[in-house]
Amino acid sequence: MGNSDKSGGVGLQTDDCVRERYSAASQQQEAALCCPVTYDQRWLQVIPQEIIDRDYGCGDPSPYVRPGDTVVDLGSGGGKLCYIISQQVGAKGRVIGVDVNADMLALARFHQASVSQKIGYDNIQFRRGRIQDLGIDLEQLGRELQSVSMTGSEGALNLVQLQDEIRTHRPMIADASVDCIVSNCVLNLVKSSDRRLLFEEMFRVLKPGGRAAISDIVSDEDVPLELQGDATLWSGCISGAWREDRFIDEFVNVGFEGARIDKRQLEPWKTVNGIEFRSVTILAFKPFSDVCLERNQAVIYRGPFRQVLDDDGHFYERGQRTAVCEKTFQMLSEQSYSDAFYLVEPVNQVPRELAGEFDCGQDQWRDPRDSKGRSYNLTQIGSNDCCGASDSQCC
Repeated sequence: MGNSDKSGGVGLQTDDCVRERYSAASQQQEAALCCPVTYDQRWLQVIPQEIIDRDYGCGDPSPYVRPGDTVVDLGSGGGKLCYIISQQVGAKGRVIGVDVNADMLALARFHQASVSQKIGYDNIQFRRGRIQDLGIDLEQLGRELQSVSMTGSEGALNLVQLQDEIRTHRPMIADASVDCIVSNCVLNLVKSSDRRLLFEEMFRVLKPGGRAAISDIVSDEDVPLELQGDATLWSGCISGAWREDRFIDEFVNVGFEGARIDKRQLEPWKTVNGIEFRSVTILAFKPFSDVCLERNQAVIYRGPFRQVLDDDGHFYERGQRTAVCEKTFQMLSEQSYSDAFYLVEPVNQVPRELAGEFDCGQDQWRDPRDSKGRSYNLTQIGSNDCCGASDSQCC
């Protein structure tokens, strides 16, 4: 489906239905809101059954976090994913769960002390906010509004000014402060007119080199307007689904690189009017830098294809030593690229402060002497030769 919003009335109707449905689901389990997902059982042992029963998702983005990470969970609900990730990032890591639903937040917070006691530390914060506006903590805004006049047009102006001040000087989540963003079947609940802002906010809060690991429901065809206007289907993560090819484009359109479909459900979760809905998990990266520096680095595309094209328009020929800038080299150093590229570091590192500008406007091959140095004249044979050594066991 595209990004054009439905009529304002329909948008409000779906928003209300989402709030009401998930508030009810925080009190009593609703099986229709989730896909079957298998989680690593070792992380579930400390989590109360009440939270496990009232968790609604379609995937598991937790394997993409690392020890020590600062992680944001968009649409954290009852907190299950936050409690899993809390254990994965460890005591030096930090987890921020963001959800707009007060009842879901109450469920998550109710068990926070007991879970923290079991794992030995408390590294989670649950915040009430809209996932498409990570600058405003709604509970903080509510507290500060108590001291501000809210009468008439002056009150409306005071509200706007206070929101702007908080976003600028005291945002709920600061620029470039997060290592990894995760979400589990929540993005498709955001109304269409806010979706560009949603992805821009994800990009804003991630550190350079940060990762977004998003599990959500997608469709294989465009969802017609009459289904988009069905509030029950929307709140059920069906009619708000992106068409799967356009979902990954949303990441690329705001600046993410290396976006990939890392998991895709083979059989559809639901089929409505012949349209298939299934779970996918997208992994995407925020570039390390906007500056292209020449540090004599190269990569070799391993195959199996003859040629591939990246999001910056660079072609990589199979087996060819391709010159890349520092930014691209760092991106291709990520673990998710390890099966596709060999990395070639120069023998003598070029200090970053002495590096010149790299021309990313044209593809170029890297002369091996650019990496080794023009005066490189090493000869190494004899006893250091693996197969020439008399006591060698490597051949």
